[in-house]
Amino acid sequence: MVVNERPSKRMKRRVSADLYDFLTFPAATDRCLDDVVVDGQPFRKTVQRFLTNHAMVTYPPSFFSSLMTWQILFRIGGGVDGSDLLPTSVTLHIVEEDVTRSRSSVYCDQCRVVGWSGHPVCRKRYHFIIRASTNHMDAYERPCSLCGKSTGLSEPRCKWCDAVITVEDLEDWVYSQIEDNTHLLHGIVHSNGYGHLLTLNGREGGSKFLSGSDIMSFWDRLCASLAVRKVSVMDVSKKFGMEYRLLHAITNGCSWYGNWGYEFGTGCYALTQDSYQKAVNTLSSMPLSDLLFRDRGPPSRLQCVIFLYQSLAGAELLTIKDLFSFLVALIREFHKPFPTSTSNAETCNVLCAWTSNDVEAVQQALIKVLRASTSSSGAKWVTRRALKGALGRGVASPELLDYSLKHLGGKLTAYGMVVRSRCNPTSSAVEYRLESLNVTENEVSANTGYPSKEQVIDDLKFLLDTIIHPDRMASYRPKIMRKRVADSARKLLDCKQFMKDYKPDKMVGEEVPSCIRLWCHVELSDQPKEDPTPPPELILLPLNATVADLKNEATNTFQEVYAMYKRFQAEELLEYGSIRDNLTVKLLLGTSGSVRILGKCHAKHGLNRFRMERGTETWKVDCPCGAKDDDGERMLACDICGVWQHTRCAGIDNSNAVPSKFVCMRCVKSYRKDAKKQTFPVEPKLHPMDEAKNYAVHDAEIHPMDKAKSYVMHDPNIHPMNEVKSYAVYEAQVHPMECEAKIHPMYEAKRGIMHEPNIHPMNEAISYAVYEEEVHPMVYEDSYAVSEAEIDPVVEANVTWKQNGPVDGARTPSKAKTSCRGEVVAADGTAVACNLALNLGVR
Repeated sequence: MVVNERPSKRMKRRVSADLYDFLTFPAATDRCLDDVVVDGQPFRKTVQRFLTNHAMVTYPPSFFSSLMTWQILFRIGGGVDGSDLLPTSVTLHIVEEDVTRSRSSVYCDQCRVVGWSGHPVCRKRYHFIIRASTNHMDAYERPCSLCGKSTGLSEPRCKWCDAVITVEDLEDWVYSQIEDNTHLLHGIVHSNGYGHLLTLNGREGGSKFLSGSDIMSFWDRLCASLAVRKVSVMDVSKKFGMEYRLLHAITNGCSWYGNWGYEFGTGCYALTQDSYQKAVNTLSSMPLSDLLFRDRGPPSRLQCVIFLYQSLAGAELLTIKDLFSFLVALIREFHKPFPTSTSNAETCNVLCAWTSNDVEAVQQALIKVLRASTSSSGAKWVTRRALKGALGRGVASPELLDYSLKHLGGKLTAYGMVVRSRCNPTSSAVEYRLESLNVTENEVSANTGYPSKEQVIDDLKFLLDTIIHPDRMASYRPKIMRKRVADSARKLLDCKQFMKDYKPDKMVGEEVPSCIRLWCHVELSDQPKEDPTPPPELILLPLNATVADLKNEATNTFQEVYAMYKRFQAEELLEYGSIRDNLTVKLLLGTSGSVRILGKCHAKHGLNRFRMERGTETWKVDCPCGAKDDDGERMLACDICGVWQHTRCAGIDNSNAVPSKFVCMRCVKSYRKDAKKQTFPVEPKLHPMDEAKNYAVHDAEIHPMDKAKSYVMHDPNIHPMNEVKSYAVYEAQVHPMECEAKIHPMYEAKRGIMHEPNIHPMNEAISYAVYEEEVHPMVYEDSYAVSEAEIDPVVEANVTWKQNGPVDGARTPSKAKTSCRGEVVAADGTAVACNLALNLGVR
């Protein structure tokens, strides 16, 4: 379809004097928003008034079925020359998206991972976009879909290829801008006032005139002016190639977004705010002294880097926070020249313990060492450590020596030479040497002892990776501290979701109220109780409003905000019983507060898909880490129970692919438990331990080693073998007498001992039980039998030993030889009494 409706006239360019200043807009004293702030209007009302007062319509409302677009042009700073647009101008694009008709996804992925997945789908979404292009004319142009060259937004044909521009082409381009992730700013706010900051790019992200702080400050002021309720942001920002949420938390105690009030929102892997704050404190307070301790030998690179910046810092660096903060400040101030001389105030503070003559004497001694090194081997660089070692400990105190070395670079000598200093990029060591004086280099001579900006960034990244980052940290000592640091760093990296509560109700003026402000909570009578309820909506009523007016306003508000409530009808006020509709709300509820309203959605057919932002799918999260909802991290579902859990918690690294089949440990353990019950049925009634606590089986038909009638202890405290390692434990993997004929010493059906007279049941070759004394499964320390002479009363083939019990009546003697009475029963049934000495060592 060809475009048949265009703006009535070409967009008029505005001189920069008429533009709002991007760095201050919207100001707190903006007249257009004063009444909004005083009355406490909700976002759905404020955004419409904001667009009417400040924005310019880009396309007519009839162009697109699901989109409306506006623009606001800003100047950057106060430089105005009265001419046409300055190159330092920026355009804010506002897109109103009708979710029910949109071609993009109905559901919001950001709401799902920040804890708002139970919110109903809002009917409208507002996008606030600042494109990455720095050309001010790009605000009125778009690329041609055929040739790719820029064409005016109001042009019916491309001026380059003469292609017809259709409404579909324009709509496709607008949707592509919504999905683009290269913008300098992209924020989205639902019609209920909940929003997300999706994209923010400063100078490192492609901005030439605006820093990240400038853009973030503009977004924060805009949200406050529009009465936004809450805004979330996923912090995956990087600075100098490093995870900035980790670095900024160490140096400032919070994320970078915390400078504008964004706090801990929802932690991934079930992390809480307390665990996040403890991790921050652990890393920030980590002492450097543990890292500087070393054995004999040269210092490591890590120690050299720490020594370097400790020598360059004006204050003492004691913790990781001190070290990282100094490096970050050094990078920020690098565009400023380093001081060529120490100020008087600084000198007075430092020289309180010694005089300037002391400093001069030490520096002259250092220069003599450099002269000796130069005369012997030419212009040779001497490290700071070598200079300190050459002077020895008796020349000066360590503090005086460090101060003298710090200010040695650029010092002129009496021989027409100058002391040069540098930072070796390879070893990170400060080095000195004498060179001929060059007048043109006098101004920079004092700065050569400092590392370059690139080297400082490299050293900062090296320190963060070596000491802090859990995936790349070095193996330093002590191990306990390294493990604690790795765990804390992992928690900081796992915390990505941050949130700010703007609390628009707190911005209302304290003067006499001009209207009734109520937070309306709605419950549906035809909705299951387990379904989440929508967040409350702010309703403004005149002071003389009645209950009927309250119901009508609540009906209109929820119909306007939420798609599922298109046919919602408020019916009654909960907790107030049957009240008349003509009753004044002010007398019933006052001028502010909250109210619960019961209603019903008639004819919800076709609207159930708008029930929640999480979608219509029913899924359950139950991860071993404790997570019960989607947090944005990679997950997989069990093929048996269907429960989702994190891949990392399942032992799958994030760099590895998700397996095609997966069974969770909960299902595996359940399967094993069921298998054990089926393999070994329990029959307590066949227990061989009768009331007399006799160890031997008193019924010849029920052998204790029989697999079908295996006996199980009914009271482990009375077993004669041991409480802990009882041989009656009913588990196949721990039972000491597994019934396998090829290895069990009692492999014949109903015989208690071996039938071969020359092979004892405890023999090394055949015995199932371990025959060594200290590891026998029957006892802890001593052997089940003392010696073969003492315990082998049976030497005939067809005899059976029956134990009648210990002589002294004790249950389990500890490390004592116990004589037991028994009988030798021959094949003909005759019994001969005999004694057996046992050495039962029970712990």
